Amino acid sequence: MSALKTTPLNAFHRQHGGRMVDFAGWDMPVQYRSILEEHKAVRTTAGLFDVSHMGEADVQGPEALKFLQHLVTNDCSKLFPGRVLYTVMCYPHGGVVDDLLVYMRGLDDYFLCINAGNIDKDIAWMQEQAKGFNCTVVDRSADYGQLAVQGPKATALVQTLTKTNLVDVKYYHFTDGEVAGVKCIISRTGYTGEDGVELYCAAGDAARLADAVFAAGGPFGLELTALGARDSLRLEAGFPLYGHEITEHINPISAGLGWVVKFDKGPFIGSDVLQVAKTNGPAKKIIFFKTDDRRIVRAETSVLDASGAQVGVVVSGTLSPILNEAIGSALVDSAVAKNPLCVDIRGTKINLQLVKPPFVPLKRN
Repeated sequence: MSALKTTPLNAFHRQHGGRMVDFAGWDMPVQYRSILEEHKAVRTTAGLFDVSHMGEADVQGPEALKFLQHLVTNDCSKLFPGRVLYTVMCYPHGGVVDDLLVYMRGLDDYFLCINAGNIDKDIAWMQEQAKGFNCTVVDRSADYGQLAVQGPKATALVQTLTKTNLVDVKYYHFTDGEVAGVKCIISRTGYTGEDGVELYCAAGDAARLADAVFAAGGPFGLELTALGARDSLRLEAGFPLYGHEITEHINPISAGLGWVVKFDKGPFIGSDVLQVAKTNGPAKKIIFFKTDDRRIVRAETSVLDASGAQVGVVVSGTLSPILNEAIGSALVDSAVAKNPLCVDIRGTKINLQLVKPPFVPLKRN
């Protein structure tokens, strides 16, 4: 077995009592004190996440935009310097390679953030697709550390450490600045549904930056937050996670991400298949549910119709600390997506109550 990869904050996690696990080949904390308390802190005060395991890449050259328009489903021509775009890139059959963020730094100069478990696959895919375009795709993942500070008090906390006016950095925008004396890309995207910032910095500066944010966080109720809370927070917000709501077998139309698929921009990888799915309706679709029950409905649990026939499968499930009940998502046959559905947990039938996410009110500015 190969050794687990580590982020620049590995010693920081251990120093602060992080419970370490293997996450997609990375040695990462799943929790510090309590997933429940970490989750609640992000919804009420602020949480600090290490997301340095995420991948980064530069796409640069005279045909960088032309290449990105071919690669991803969303319309990158709408970008301008300082703007961020959420999108997916698909295989020719319409399944998802990955979801990602595209940052436009300047003319012919883009910066991508990709998922940690997909770095090698994504870089190889993008470099292969870039052949024939006058641009380069360079893996920069090892060069960056990344922190996310999320929650209603997150921006005020970070503002104490920077001269950059964070109010001027709108949602899905970014700027360059210094935080605690560390040069950063300061971004406002987030994966919790709450307000906050992401700080990309040189890998060698990540520990110093984390120490400074943590030290400043006391008056703001900051909690160190890890993978467990990150997953429950994103599911409460209704955000997809690669390998769950989107996969190489679940296309963005089925996943309810049709809003990031822009057919009017011209052909892109998988566009013909996705157009058929949109026109005819997908055979299967992702639904979100709650249960009025605390028993967690685990991924891969069968979803049943009123007759007891299997019509789908759960793809994500957790306990919502805010609702105090189990929530989740499932891939089901589109024909029954609005019908009464249930799951069987150790012999007990639990009805699924369909929900349009987010599951809880979000206070993002």
